[in-house]
Amino acid sequence: MTATASDRIALIGGTIHDPATGRDGVVDDIWIAAGSIVARPADPRGYTHIDCRGLVVMPGGVDLHSHVAGPKVGFGRRVAPHLARSPGTPAAVPTIHATGAAYAALGYTTVFDAAIATSAAAIAHLELADLPILDKGIYLLAADDAAVLDALARGHARDTERLVGDAVRAGRGWAVKVANPGGAAFWRHGRGDHHDLDAAIPGHDLTPRRLLERLADAVQALQLPHPLHVHTANLGLPGNWRTLLETMRSLEGRRAHLAHVQFHSYSGGDLDEGTFGSGVAPLVEFFNAHDSLTLDVGQILFGETVAMTGDSAAAEHLAHATGMPWISHDLHLSGGCGVLPIAYKEKSLIHAWQWAIGLEWFLCAADPWRVALTTDHPNGAHFTAYPHLMALLGDAAFRRAAFARIHPAVRSRSPLKDLDREYSLQELCIVTRAAPARIAGLVRKGRLDPGADADLTLYRPDRDLARMFSVPAKVFKAGVLVAEDGHLRATPSGGTLAAT
Repeated sequence: MTATASDRIALIGGTIHDPATGRDGVVDDIWIAAGSIVARPADPRGYTHIDCRGLVVMPGGVDLHSHVAGPKVGFGRRVAPHLARSPGTPAAVPTIHATGAAYAALGYTTVFDAAIATSAAAIAHLELADLPILDKGIYLLAADDAAVLDALARGHARDTERLVGDAVRAGRGWAVKVANPGGAAFWRHGRGDHHDLDAAIPGHDLTPRRLLERLADAVQALQLPHPLHVHTANLGLPGNWRTLLETMRSLEGRRAHLAHVQFHSYSGGDLDEGTFGSGVAPLVEFFNAHDSLTLDVGQILFGETVAMTGDSAAAEHLAHATGMPWISHDLHLSGGCGVLPIAYKEKSLIHAWQWAIGLEWFLCAADPWRVALTTDHPNGAHFTAYPHLMALLGDAAFRRAAFARIHPAVRSRSPLKDLDREYSLQELCIVTRAAPARIAGLVRKGRLDPGADADLTLYRPDRDLARMFSVPAKVFKAGVLVAEDGHLRATPSGGTLAAT
């Protein structure tokens, strides 16, 4: 079913949460015309009025870090077929149409795939063209390209800017992503993991640290909407909190976004006393003091899912650690991806730590405007688990009950046991809408003032936050009613978000 955005609509009497304009539970009307929010008209005739009294009104959700298209997702759909056949639950890696429908039914209206090789961009866009309703974009793994890597190694800023800009234009990308800086070169030379930021990248007079600094400068010089999107080295390894801290120090003074920090915040290994655990405390202290940095968490939630990453070395390490079969498609592409099924368990020591570390980040990061709620779908959990995560953040009693079920060693040692912070509705609106839109550079999204896109989600207030956010009363995309009480009402195509 298709729809147009030509109708004029007035949403009357809703309780508005719009952090971008400072409205925190303000009862007001919202006027929509031609797919955008407009000022209250002098003549309201011709507008269809919709009674929103008693409903919470927020901007449409923005997921700035997900995996929904491209070769890795195709492999993900095949690597664990049993996860596509579980009754009553969404497929771990849904079809592209089911992805758009499920996001929209949840109240999300914008999504970015966070890791597309430049040579796979055309394939990804063909697939995303079939993703209904949502506006969508991709981040390109430009630093895996041989020519870009050579320019970075030579320290030629203008050449780097030109090559990165060409890649973004040709691939119709929104941003540049780096997954394990220099990782493709390390991988091809059989040195997949356990390297620090000052190790020489094989075949190049370059280190991961210099790569990050020079690539961040190039992205900033190109004035792309979103800063360099950084998945740093040593993902998932004990003791990797040091790598993330060094990454932040290297990027100090530069705008950069840190991806799925939960997977980079572990103590343990040869340099840490004791066993695997949380390294969040020194990381969040640095993050809170440096407002040029933003992050998404990549929260894990318990259950079965599929891991997929542009960091083939990390996928290989995880496969060896879990004994699960895995796939890598580092074939003709300049960059590769690793894909494998995974099941997170409450009573697993490692998984319980991962769960607690993610929540620790959410609860200790001082400024919600610099944080985006993600599960790194599907790596940490399916995006349909977002309401459950929102309940963990907004309901301390709900979180304590969940904490009581996890591995006892984590309960005794995790700083999470002493964190009582609860996110307000306004803060939940920030980390799921306003902040991701601002961080991604989407000036017309994540807000409800005149000139913004008419992407809105209406919820029924409920003390049970998971239930409240699971089934919105109404979802509008560009002024079109696309979902109501969990049922699709229209499937417009949505648009492609490209930086140039």
